[in-house]
Amino acid sequence: MTRHRGFTLLELLVVILIIGLLTGIVAPRFLGQIQRSEATAARAQIDAFDKALQAFRIDLGRYPTDAEGLRALLVAPASEPRWRGPYLKDSVPLDPWGSAYVYREHSNRGKDIDVLSWGRDRAAGGTGDDADITN
Repeated sequence: MTRHRGFTLLELLVVILIIGLLTGIVAPRFLGQIQRSEATAARAQIDAFDKALQAFRIDLGRYPTDAEGLRALLVAPASEPRWRGPYLKDSVPLDPWGSAYVYREHSNRGKDIDVLSWGRDRAAGGTGDDADITN
């Protein structure tokens, strides 16, 4: 009579328990890294917008109006012969959460302009991962 070697039910349960514990420890840390990288990407994009807007201001002597928005960095506003763009390489991207960046010609934070992302919650305000990201 030959005996078949294999795993017992108890051994399989122990392995499943260990995998579950490891997943419970590693997954939250991994997800936290993803959220931090999204915020870092949004800050980098806002910084690129800020530099492009400064070049626009140097050429035209003003920032784009709210109506022109960030699109003025790619397409010359009507009757602006001093426009030397495009000031961005590609189209205006969405933020890492899939929403459009907000541009305001007149800042309510004491700056010349505002460029911001509403963050993960896609709403004004918020804290932590839901906080707004601004220039």
